[in-house]
Amino acid sequence: MNRFIPHFLITLTMMAWIWNEAPDTVLAGGRPPNILLILVDNLGYGDVGCYGSRVIQTPAMDDLAEQGVRLTSFYTASPTCSVSRACLLTGRVAQRHGLRAQLPGLEGNYGVGLRQSERLIPAYLKPFGYVTACFGKWNIGFAPGSRPTERGFDTFFGHVSGNIDYFTHIYRGRLDMYRGVRPVHVNGYATDLFADAACRFVEKHRHEPFFVYLPFNAPHFPSAANKAPGQAVQWQAPAEYFQRYHLSPRESDPTKRYRVVVTALDAAIGRVLDQLDRLSLTDNTLVVLFSDNGAFKLGRKGLDVGSNAPLRGGGVTLYEGGIRVPCLMRWPGHFPAGSVRGAPLISCDLLPMFVHAAGGTLPDDIILDGRDPTATLSDAAPSPHAALYFQYGRYTAMRQGDYKLIRSSPKGRYELYDLRDDLSETTDLAARKPDIAASMQAQLERWQHEISSPTTRGGGGGQQ
Repeated sequence: MNRFIPHFLITLTMMAWIWNEAPDTVLAGGRPPNILLILVDNLGYGDVGCYGSRVIQTPAMDDLAEQGVRLTSFYTASPTCSVSRACLLTGRVAQRHGLRAQLPGLEGNYGVGLRQSERLIPAYLKPFGYVTACFGKWNIGFAPGSRPTERGFDTFFGHVSGNIDYFTHIYRGRLDMYRGVRPVHVNGYATDLFADAACRFVEKHRHEPFFVYLPFNAPHFPSAANKAPGQAVQWQAPAEYFQRYHLSPRESDPTKRYRVVVTALDAAIGRVLDQLDRLSLTDNTLVVLFSDNGAFKLGRKGLDVGSNAPLRGGGVTLYEGGIRVPCLMRWPGHFPAGSVRGAPLISCDLLPMFVHAAGGTLPDDIILDGRDPTATLSDAAPSPHAALYFQYGRYTAMRQGDYKLIRSSPKGRYELYDLRDDLSETTDLAARKPDIAASMQAQLERWQHEISSPTTRGGGGGQQ
């Protein structure tokens, strides 16, 4: 039991700090907003109707855009699943929280993963009376002490790994569906199961503030490692969604099957949003939806069929297609309906926004890389960041204003793009604008040096 004492002490410290800082209106009994955080898996920038798709049916996400804010320069902090989720839940980039690569296989996914000393979003919200739940893909470690219900979530129903068979819930030959810390056999399409669980939770806790983290595994590509002998490696969805495209469930075209998977995901999202409407919770619920990284464009036949158009590249790269992702937010009375915001923001910003929405202030004993974007989203204020920095694998990148500096290997040369006029990153301006490139390179290398220092990995600085 001693291994859990530090987490208990951290929770007590957090509660004392937040209650001391909470506004009088919250302490007097005012109810903070519900928070619904929807994370989708590998959905491309060009795979949603409101982002330009003309071939994929996404009515629920399109409606959400009309009811709230559509972000056109929202970045995930990392272009791969495990790392992006760790950044989201901690509000910190990988160089601070330490989980820098995708968790590999059974050993990685069922290991410690993200270090257990890191604070996650629910730890910041529970002192305000929030009930917290996670339904879906965890993918940041499941060893004792690393599991969702040991990290601030009251309820967990979902899978440990980065991808499962949508119907059998198998990951590499092992059943990978859990309630709390126990494996469970359940029947159904994973996307629907997670949405239905969220709907039930919302109804049960409609009279108290809730934080629901809903990380769908869709539309992650199918993996041969998760299939039984003779089972086809193909995109999976219930028959009813094939009918929407006038297709047979036996359709063999992977691109068409992918579209069906996205539409099934959209329908599940719609059911959760409809539940908020039915329970009269919409006006007091902050909804955020985004993709953990861009669609993968690695040339794998039948698998890399998502679209990041008009962006370059895809997942596991730091070109725009890997890190600029679709993001929608709705908070009635705070974010203007039908608005579009192009200011650069990053997934680490969500934790500060949630804490402030709940009525709290941020701790001074830890460095957070996020900055609360509420003003930017509410009244079109500039981005709270002077620059955004990224490092993953061999890639390093920086965005400052409209300019993007990127290097695809540690010994490679830097490329410079003007994203205002060249969103697809086709024309390298490094040779034409050497002063801008040199200035940005100096800032990026200074950030790399500072963030690698042991004294700054744990707290201060952050994104500028």
